[in-house]
Amino acid sequence: MGIAVVGLGRLSLDAILPGLAGSKLCRLAAVMTGDKEKGQRIAAQYGAPRESVYGYDEWDRLGNDKGIDVVYLVTPNGMHCEQVKQAARIGKHVLCQKPMSNTAAEAEAMIAACADAGVLLMVAYRLQYEPHNRHAAQLVRAKTFGELKLIEAHNGQVQDKVPQWRDNLALSGGGALPDIGLYSLNFARFVTGEEPCEVMAWAWSTPGDERFTEVEENIAWQMRFPSGVVAKLSAAYDAHEARTATLHCQTARVNLDPAFPYHGIRLHVSHRSPDDPASEVEEERVIAEIDQFATEMDHMAECVLTGCAVRTPGEEGLQDQRIMEAIYQSARENRPISLPVITTKDAFRAPFAPDGGSRG
Repeated sequence: MGIAVVGLGRLSLDAILPGLAGSKLCRLAAVMTGDKEKGQRIAAQYGAPRESVYGYDEWDRLGNDKGIDVVYLVTPNGMHCEQVKQAARIGKHVLCQKPMSNTAAEAEAMIAACADAGVLLMVAYRLQYEPHNRHAAQLVRAKTFGELKLIEAHNGQVQDKVPQWRDNLALSGGGALPDIGLYSLNFARFVTGEEPCEVMAWAWSTPGDERFTEVEENIAWQMRFPSGVVAKLSAAYDAHEARTATLHCQTARVNLDPAFPYHGIRLHVSHRSPDDPASEVEEERVIAEIDQFATEMDHMAECVLTGCAVRTPGEEGLQDQRIMEAIYQSARENRPISLPVITTKDAFRAPFAPDGGSRG
């Protein structure tokens, strides 16, 4: 499948384009950028034709390129809605970076545009394709260690570049929550297969810090699920890097540390020794690492080619947007916010397949 990468920022250069180079089913067919000179260099580096470099105002010309099957949006969040509509209008399938949009209303419009055009819309939740995260979900869903009782997850990173688009509310849609907190939010939903029925949140920023005049620096929230599981989650924009997730089950603790980076994810399980119940044993589940970006792009290609269900469709991104809006409301009003009770497992994504495949 021919992929057009829209946006040539750090994520594209450091992860997505190298992922394309290692993909089994995809190839770089084009780039869209505001810097065509840069685009020409990238196209040449990855073997794409010279004429396959497009400006942001050249959607119609891109639509006439029969070698492009899928548009991969790697642009600021506030640009996603209009760009998805443009891609749908010209008949291209869409793979969109998370968060899907700035608002739930935008996400709904994106889903509608793709449905009307008959093209697929997939949100790039790379960790739902990553084997350590999938193994953690399998342990929970199979009740390998009894019932899950509590989830704890934190994503902390230092955003010290000033200015940048993440500081701009119109481009980012928010601060630590949609950028890095979303990993914890989606992790809790994915491993349980459940949807939260209540959230309670707190958000705060360092007074006078120019990075956080429009967006929040820190956010912490709790989510209660219909099964009774509670998730305690947080994200911080000016804290030493930590990307951890812990699942507290009846007979074991499952710890991913780090849980969310592009490389180097590790999973440990702590439980009582079967030989000596008074002793605690910690074991590492060693799982072969994959290229997360190549894997998610290959899944998109598989869906286009075979018609199988998209594992993380637009509806999955929309649900996260709705929950994030409730989290922000809770932080503003300092009270719990109830959400619709959804009892169907994997209500917004393809049913979970432990082997990594798609069903539905």
